[in-house]
Amino acid sequence: MVKIHRSHKKLSESDIMAFEKENNVQLTKQYKKFLLKWNGGFPEPSLFHISPEQGSSVLNVFFGIGEMYDNLNDYMELLDDRLPKGFIPIGDDPAGNIICLGIEGSFYEKIYFWDHEQETDDPNQMSNMYFLSNNISEFLIGLFPDE
Repeated sequence: MVKIHRSHKKLSESDIMAFEKENNVQLTKQYKKFLLKWNGGFPEPSLFHISPEQGSSVLNVFFGIGEMYDNLNDYMELLDDRLPKGFIPIGDDPAGNIICLGIEGSFYEKIYFWDHEQETDDPNQMSNMYFLSNNISEFLIGLFPDE
């Protein structure tokens, strides 16, 4: 069972609706539930598997909505022209790689790992994206402790 430590100010559905309107995005139902429950924070356990070639990484933090250091809005602005269309950043690892949520089309609800070291000039070329899970709930269930 995943625990989220130091989550941020509790959100209401109207807070999320205002965020969506301000950023012109439609968040997934499961991700909205996640934000309503925790609004970001530090997960425990925090390791996740990327791929056989990439191995595993540590989920540093989930971004939240509101006045905080790990503000989802700030990361969306920072990575706007760098992530493929239809993805938003929802967390990162200690190396600055991004955990992404698909919010459009065939990637809807899916969680991906974006490796900044393999970034190309064309953000819609997904060679640096690694599929992690079908949705945020599945991703949380898949987190495991450091042995």
